Amino acid sequence: MQTLDQLNTQNKRVLVRVDYNVPLKGDVIQDDTRIQASLPTIQKLLDGGSSVILMSHLGRPKGGYEAKYSLKPVAARLSELLGKPVKFIESLPSSPETLAATQALQPGDVALLENVRFEQGEEKNDAALNDALAKLGDAFVLDAFGSAHRAHSSVSGVAGLLPHAGGLLLGQEVTALSKLLDGAEKPYVVIIGGAKVSDKLLVIENLLPTVDRMLIGGGMAYTFVKAQGGKIGKSIHEDDFLDKARELLGKYGDKIVLPTDTLAGDAFSNDANTRVVPTADIPDDWEGMDIGPDSQKAFTAALQGAKTVFWNGPMGVFEFEKFASGTNAIAKAVADLGPDTYSVIGGGDSVSAINKSGQADRVSHISTGGGASLELLEGKKLPGVEAMA
Repeated sequence: MQTLDQLNTQNKRVLVRVDYNVPLKGDVIQDDTRIQASLPTIQKLLDGGSSVILMSHLGRPKGGYEAKYSLKPVAARLSELLGKPVKFIESLPSSPETLAATQALQPGDVALLENVRFEQGEEKNDAALNDALAKLGDAFVLDAFGSAHRAHSSVSGVAGLLPHAGGLLLGQEVTALSKLLDGAEKPYVVIIGGAKVSDKLLVIENLLPTVDRMLIGGGMAYTFVKAQGGKIGKSIHEDDFLDKARELLGKYGDKIVLPTDTLAGDAFSNDANTRVVPTADIPDDWEGMDIGPDSQKAFTAALQGAKTVFWNGPMGVFEFEKFASGTNAIAKAVADLGPDTYSVIGGGDSVSAINKSGQADRVSHISTGGGASLELLEGKKLPGVEAMA
């Protein structure tokens, strides 16, 4: 992968694809982790005499302008973080107005384009849009690891038309996650959570042969428990994946660790009545909402001595305070392993959980890429990374 140090950016307009797909409530940013993660690349370009033109997507607009998906609030927050004005260009990225605004930039200036997914050709990797975007800059930098698995115009399409390189964040992400695939130091423990087996099946299958233990929590655990013949009440599960769960348990049962007890609720609500029950014997009208106290202790014990840890997905419905205990216990357990353990947190919910738990500064790497992290760990090639060759 070409790096920033190999790209001539002196007195150039540099088009930078960043990942500013941040959670918004109205026009208030709820978590600016992804914005902060882009600062080192932006600052390096500014220090080198570039003008910087940033582009990103936000949310899932339906192929046109939608005010709730505007990046205008991001420009304001980025200006605060950089300590200098950031010009927000409100016209469509492919428009003549945007081209004129970018051509007027001087070295040291920073501009942010409007949401690139307002362009109908973005997700189609449209050749005409690629050409229009390429006219905005003299060079292209991909620093949006969270979008690197997308073959979109702003990710890989424009890269073929301009001198290009991977940004500092992209390089850090690829290096950090590759350590989980190639010769990871053992013992190697993976913690997988979240709602669905189907979302992470390929990661599970790709990593199980190489790890020493895989701890499975969250909603996906109930598919495995049902596959073993357990009673899971109304707990979320996927009947279509019972056979696959049985297959994995039959082949890797000595590695897979499932929760033995569950904090169940009588409703999907923070106000639900709760009780701790065996995971394989949840009452009919109740549903599993979090791993129980015995499982928290067992998972913590299984992590002891690990030299490499990867965690993706919460242990329960951690958005509800009543059901956050399991996820917080895992966050603390991973953080407590200390600097001798290489620990990586990946996935949006896991990142939110580690941030909320106050343990974020005690792990080795927090990935900004949800789907991209998973696809890399599935063993897939990422179009954005390939385009930086």
